[in-house]
Amino acid sequence: MKVAVASGKGGTGKTTVALNLASVMGKKVQLLDCDVEEPDDHLFFKERLETTQDVTVKIPKVNLLRCNGCEECSDFCQFGAITMVGEKPLVFPEMCHGCGGCTLICPKSAITEIEQHIAVVESLVHGNIHLIHGRLDIGSTLAPEVIRAVKSEADKNATIILDAPPGTSCPVVTTLEGTDFVVLVTEPTPFGLHDLTLAVNMVHALEIPFGVVINRSGDHDDGILEFCGKNGIPVLLRIPDDRRIAESYSRGELIIDALPEYRNHFSALLQKITDGVWQ
Repeated sequence: MKVAVASGKGGTGKTTVALNLASVMGKKVQLLDCDVEEPDDHLFFKERLETTQDVTVKIPKVNLLRCNGCEECSDFCQFGAITMVGEKPLVFPEMCHGCGGCTLICPKSAITEIEQHIAVVESLVHGNIHLIHGRLDIGSTLAPEVIRAVKSEADKNATIILDAPPGTSCPVVTTLEGTDFVVLVTEPTPFGLHDLTLAVNMVHALEIPFGVVINRSGDHDDGILEFCGKNGIPVLLRIPDDRRIAESYSRGELIIDALPEYRNHFSALLQKITDGVWQ
């Protein structure tokens, strides 16, 4: 079973849900933190992270002695990674997506590829939880490549929870691809509802079963509940606007450890997800 926890915007409590959901599994589970630009799941565990792989992409290197300045490489590149300065191409490595097209299109075979380091994949083991995350190098932009590297280390036979990046952009889509169920975490605010709508449209396009968790639930849930009811979206859990939750989070503690009365809520969430996957 592969379950992704996502949200239309940051700050809704997505990581909180992913961590506590993994902790109530009661068996071995892999937690993949796919927010590779700012991974933070590891902050809740005391174990030391170990690097498991370096992530690289291939970028072009131009042999200026062979180049005839035809401009075919710069015309081909849709990302502006190669541009002409006078009669010679100039490479911008941070903009390259590693497609290799420039090497194929060059009529003089003046372009070869070299490896460019963009990230590391790290992991730790905490009890039954095997955490794997990616850490994108500062200045690098290829988050989807790093997410794929993180997902490649997953055990296909294990229960897997993926903590997705916030939003609805390419890194989120890359995270959700191949999952069995998506938990969309939202908050009862106008911004929360607006971005939940975007996230729902995204998951519909990917054709993955999903449900909603309302975090900081209270007297202002009507907008979210009306939207979910109108669109036939199951509300899987409502986490109260409880100051004690925020306090435990600030101390780096899981809800189910700091406030054991919430363990049953996350266990019920897990059961609803399982029902949604296998129904």
